[in-house]
Amino acid sequence: MSAGTGRIERLECGRCGRARPFGPPPATMCPCGGTLLARYDLKAAKAAAGGSGHDAPLLARVQARPPDLWRYAEMLPPVPAVTLGEGFTPLLEAPRLGAALGAGRLLVKDESQNPTGSFKARGMAVAVSVAAAHGVKVAAAPSAGNAGSALAAYGARAGMEVRLYLPESTPSPLIAEARRLGARVTLVPGSIADAGKALRAALGPPQENGWFDFSTLREPFRVEGKKTMGYELFEQLGGRLPDVILYPTGGGTGLIGMWKAFDEMQALGWIDAARPRMVSVQAQGCAPIVRAFAAGRETAEPWADPVTVAWGLRVPGSLGDALMLRALRESGGDAVAVSDDDLLAATARLATLEGIDACPEGGACVAALETMLRDGRVGRAEVVVLFNTGSGIKYAA
Repeated sequence: MSAGTGRIERLECGRCGRARPFGPPPATMCPCGGTLLARYDLKAAKAAAGGSGHDAPLLARVQARPPDLWRYAEMLPPVPAVTLGEGFTPLLEAPRLGAALGAGRLLVKDESQNPTGSFKARGMAVAVSVAAAHGVKVAAAPSAGNAGSALAAYGARAGMEVRLYLPESTPSPLIAEARRLGARVTLVPGSIADAGKALRAALGPPQENGWFDFSTLREPFRVEGKKTMGYELFEQLGGRLPDVILYPTGGGTGLIGMWKAFDEMQALGWIDAARPRMVSVQAQGCAPIVRAFAAGRETAEPWADPVTVAWGLRVPGSLGDALMLRALRESGGDAVAVSDDDLLAATARLATLEGIDACPEGGACVAALETMLRDGRVGRAEVVVLFNTGSGIKYAA
């Protein structure tokens, strides 16, 4: 079984900067309430590959490996991999959609090709791998659907018991999927925030009942799995990054992870200081990051009464709000909210023009790009990547 081989120097709080060592017991959060981020000895990674300077040897070694998430072993935790073949999803040219929108070069990163049909497989693959290496037997998480299915799959692969707390309004195919994979599912009235409260009430005092909380950004390693999307973009675009990335944002782990990956790639000598403009895409019925970005705030207040058909965007608040807003501003990026009508129409357009059966969250990125092109916030000659984060079939009643 493949494994990460990265040398983690420390786990560092993204809020206060406090550090703790990597190792058992499995890490949760900083005492200040901030998210812990893994920091690697990237000089050691380069030396192990025999490289220096621009470091073609390390990159060549990566590119000689099988096309999956774990090819980036030097930048992933040093644990045995619990894997279902996740990662290296297609980056698809979308010329017909691009022409219809008036874009120059438009590409779709199709995360629906991951195990369990969504990008959530990446984060859960790495988080479960680390937890399993540290002896976790019971995995628990709240979810709007796709994260729960991914945890159920990887938990089963690792021999863990999985307990999920889902909103009652979660689409029935997602509930059924989690149960097929062996998870014990509790349905909770309200949103994912209410599901999270119910889970934490069931958890009790830390470590008392042996459950480990895999909630978004309450442990460090879902970010590590999601960051590999940034590494893949670099490879798939022939050693460059796009000008603009549109990313549907609920908890925001992928946006935070890709931003982290770009810093790591610069430290490795693969890229310079230039970065894509990162665009957070949300639904008008739940847009805490868009609202905070427009107001110039460093944090985002939770959204009251979130309502949207795109369940992955129905996340009223995120522990990573400050990290997301920082990445958007440092990249010269943006934050856009779209209506449910527009995102559903855009989802259908992506399907009929490009044959990509996207989830509504992916459609939201199409709708946002159309707005940004019309307003001149994205240039018509720029290389644009939008993320389809899951399969549309999961929303079929």
